[in-house]
Amino acid sequence: MRVFIVLTVILFKVFCGTAQVKIIFDTDFGGDADDLGALVMLHNLHNKGECELLGIASWSNEQYVIPAMDAVNRFYGNPDIPIGIRSKDSHYQYWNYNKPIADNLPHELSNNDVPLALNLYRKILSEQVDKSVTVVTVGPLKNIMDLIQSKPDKYSDLSGKKLIEKKVKEFVIMGGHFPSGENEWNFNGNMPGVTKFVLENLTVPVIFSGFEIGAAIKSGAVFSKLDKNHPLYVGWRHFSEHAPWMKEYYTGEILNNSTFDQTAVLYAVRGGVGKYWEIVDNGYCVAKENGDNYWIEGDKYNHAYLVLKRDPEEMARLIEAVMLNEFLKTD
Repeated sequence: MRVFIVLTVILFKVFCGTAQVKIIFDTDFGGDADDLGALVMLHNLHNKGECELLGIASWSNEQYVIPAMDAVNRFYGNPDIPIGIRSKDSHYQYWNYNKPIADNLPHELSNNDVPLALNLYRKILSEQVDKSVTVVTVGPLKNIMDLIQSKPDKYSDLSGKKLIEKKVKEFVIMGGHFPSGENEWNFNGNMPGVTKFVLENLTVPVIFSGFEIGAAIKSGAVFSKLDKNHPLYVGWRHFSEHAPWMKEYYTGEILNNSTFDQTAVLYAVRGGVGKYWEIVDNGYCVAKENGDNYWIEGDKYNHAYLVLKRDPEEMARLIEAVMLNEFLKTD
């Protein structure tokens, strides 16, 4: 299976040429299954030539997060896509699906084998063409805060804020509620003030895919039909059985889950305004210290948020098709 995937990757790269969208993916992988789904989507879209996955930044420092993401990278034929981690201090979380993926799939990297996410960001951005990178964040924003606050180093003589302004085309952020809401995880993250700082200091365009979009789209139960060593099967099954907010509904089969992070990936790579969603850009998002947020209407700013246009069940089938690499079924 993996040999076939590697050959497919090579053929796509030969025939597709330069990818359309260059992406750095920032994730709290291992907790909610949507992070796994979003990473799998990016691998399939990368292999198809629709995007170039430049690197993966992990907000999570759970003990098995890098082994799990390395295993996913290798399963999809992309072992050379670099990974960074927010902190080398680690902890073990039994209900996270990282260890089951690492236990079931080949991997070579540990948390100690990869650079800090900050250094990965600065290295990748310094090497890219100006205004060419899309940063997709689907977890809390501490890595972005660290990048904004960073000083010149061996990778670039620019501050982090200037490096972002020079190299990043846009941020696609899964987080918050729109037009307003309270205590969404990615805007909270048990890190008071981080989201507020980031949104007040980013000057490049920011597109938000809010909680309300992903909550309406349910996907994943179809993965019960996959091979038991497929990362989507391993991860989604463990998540269904052990995640604190899922386990009471588990009866032996993989459960559907809210599809938050995959919406950010779909927008970042394929756009889809007018087809999948509409966009509101007549104002800006304010985040409070505790992660609450609200939208202030007014003049057009560099912020915008998505509003779901397509039927949620249709969106679920489309997103599942991309996760399963069934591209003929995604129109």
